[in-house]
Amino acid sequence: MTYLQDVWASRYFWIHLAMSDLRARWRRSTLGVLWAIIQPLGITILLTIVFSRLFNQRVASYGPYIMSGIVSWQCVTSCITGGSLSFVQANTYIKQRHLPLLVYVLRIIIVNLVVLGLATIALLLWCLIFLPENLGIHYLAILTFYPVLALMTTPIATSLAYITVRYRDIPHALGLILQTFWFVSPVYFRVEMFRKGGLDILVDYNPLYHLLQIIRAPLLYGTWPTLTNYLFCLGASVVFTFIAIWIGRSQESKVIFYL
Repeated sequence: MTYLQDVWASRYFWIHLAMSDLRARWRRSTLGVLWAIIQPLGITILLTIVFSRLFNQRVASYGPYIMSGIVSWQCVTSCITGGSLSFVQANTYIKQRHLPLLVYVLRIIIVNLVVLGLATIALLLWCLIFLPENLGIHYLAILTFYPVLALMTTPIATSLAYITVRYRDIPHALGLILQTFWFVSPVYFRVEMFRKGGLDILVDYNPLYHLLQIIRAPLLYGTWPTLTNYLFCLGASVVFTFIAIWIGRSQESKVIFYL
């Protein structure tokens, strides 16, 4: 609790760092934050045209399915990959000031959640235009998507940040690991494809599937996410958090020497 209190006490510092990163992200860009909407929308249109023909899917319904996967997956990978490098990139601050190292991971998480929030605007517009029948009070479930995603990715990014300080090959290995995880998860491919192939385990016990359902259920199917979706995500978050605490207790004091 003392550690978390220190993190909260320094909130103005790491929020300022996150806002600085956001300003630098679109500095001297004509369209600015609109790129956070245009990029996933452009990729979605391209992939929807190709995949809808390959898998015989309706463009109107398959488009938001793909886009929800794109924006969510990009946020997850950016949080994990960027978080793994958070201590290395903040080495100047770490050497000059003693703060809980978690603040540098939170800096990365906030930036990516803001970008995700902007990208979600395009997803909402697509669903309102092509799937207006799904509009309802269950749209409020979308607001729970962001804190749940943060709870899942923060401990993973924190654990990897401690390891990366000592082993700088971790970010390179993450590219392969995340790419593999993408292929065995229903990010672009329909859940039915996995079930028809007898790969139910890649859906039912996949944290990413349950995370995606929190945003897909209200937008694509007009329903609330199930309790199982939330319990699985929160259960995974608890496991990841205990791992992060276990690693952090032994490694936090050593980070300064590895830097």
